[in-house]
Amino acid sequence: MIEIRALTKTFKGQKVLDNLDLSLPKGKITVIIGPTGTGKSVLLKHILGLIKPDSGQILIDGRDISTMDEVQLNEARKDFGVCFQDAALFDSMNVGENVGFPFAMHTGLSREEIGREVSRLLKEVGLSGIEKKLPSQLSGGMRKRVGLARALAMNPKILLFDEPTTGLDPVMTCAINTLIRQVQLKSQATSLVISHDIHGAFEVADYMAMIYEGRIVFHGEPEMFQQTTDPLVRQFVEGKLEGPINPIK
Repeated sequence: MIEIRALTKTFKGQKVLDNLDLSLPKGKITVIIGPTGTGKSVLLKHILGLIKPDSGQILIDGRDISTMDEVQLNEARKDFGVCFQDAALFDSMNVGENVGFPFAMHTGLSREEIGREVSRLLKEVGLSGIEKKLPSQLSGGMRKRVGLARALAMNPKILLFDEPTTGLDPVMTCAINTLIRQVQLKSQATSLVISHDIHGAFEVADYMAMIYEGRIVFHGEPEMFQQTTDPLVRQFVEGKLEGPINPIK
């Protein structure tokens, strides 16, 4: 579904993505882990077409998104559902308006029809009846679930999650990870999760990849990450100070 070939990107002389290769299995959840500042979010922005690479390709169903113009990109992005780290809800809109925004922008549905779709989506993420609430009235976990409901609005083929459990307590973290798994199983979307949550990664992932210094340094099924003796993976997974990753450089 998504194939990344020799992707390279440099900002102000610093190479953030370095000839990166990665394939995301169709209809599965891929979790990308790695230290802060190693290119995870930059990679996500490339997949969305928000950043153009210096070289390389990002193939979505065989089409290179990096060569598309704005009209083609806008059409391609209809296949994406994105859950941003901070939920990225519109503060001036209530929950119903936030979740219904994609329908209002991209469909000819009536207000009543959009309302029914919004109710269905909020029920799917366990938040029935909060349409009139403002984002400021919601907890962090609720905002993330509203963001997920909005991401599901157009029945996306691809779901992207940027640090979906950052800032949440352990119980809500477990709830969000469980919800991601349930949503993917129901939708059969190709999902990419950017995460620092190692425990959650092992819970939700069908496939995992570790990025370090702009390259994929290890990839495979979660069991491979648990069993490998690779020092980079072991240090990150176990959260050790000693190892090849220098946290203060």
